[in-house]
Amino acid sequence: MASEIFIATSGFYALLVRGDDRHIRAAEVFREAARKKRGLVTTDYVLDEIATLLVARGYTAVLANFFNRVRESEACRVDWMDADYFEKTKELFLKIPPRRWSFTDCFSFIIMKELRLRDAVSKDSHFKTAGFTPLLI
Repeated sequence: MASEIFIATSGFYALLVRGDDRHIRAAEVFREAARKKRGLVTTDYVLDEIATLLVARGYTAVLANFFNRVRESEACRVDWMDADYFEKTKELFLKIPPRRWSFTDCFSFIIMKELRLRDAVSKDSHFKTAGFTPLLI
């Protein structure tokens, strides 16, 4: 199997919201990943963040289906925060200048580094700053 791809909050949002400026590109990335049998990885923190964002922007109708699809997916794995990951994430978060990266971003970067992932379905330039390739920029 080809290497896995990380899915960040902005990647899920772009895929789920047709009006997003990167929706078409996000759909292409997901189709290409399926064709190449690239696994997908996200975190429980990203799922929390996307759920909150969708509700805040009025897209609550997609939530139940979204959660079900992620839970039932064989292609997408969710890595969960535990005490070890919390400590690693906290250390990274405290090292960076205030408000540069969110705690969720730091957890994402820890997971990506540990899994040796390079690509992220993300529109956020801080993935590039952290040394990864955001596929929606």
